[in-house]
Amino acid sequence: CAPPDAVVWPQAVGQVQELAALCYRCRVPMVPFGTGTGLEGGVNAVQGGVCFNLSHMDAITELSLEDFSVTVEPGVTRKALNSHLRGTGLWFPVGTVGTGEQ
Repeated sequence: CAPPDAVVWPQAVGQVQELAALCYRCRVPMVPFGTGTGLEGGVNAVQGGVCFNLSHMDAITELSLEDFSVTVEPGVTRKALNSHLRGTGLWFPVGTVGTGEQ
């Protein structure tokens, strides 16, 4: 495991944009972290850098029952989404790409 040099917890898209611009200007690697469900080692900061912990960005911003689509921020978990969907007749099942058990 290679930890990052720093961790930030942005809570809005604008904050992510500002932090990303700063990292770009300073040539500092950015390591995104959503809900921790990835199996690929993408949060391993092999060159140091700043970890963007996006878990506080957990809003469900749009739901369209007509076309079965939902827009979520990166910190939304499968369980939170299914709680939001309760009563609609829809659910986000286990086994779908990108889901986690958090």
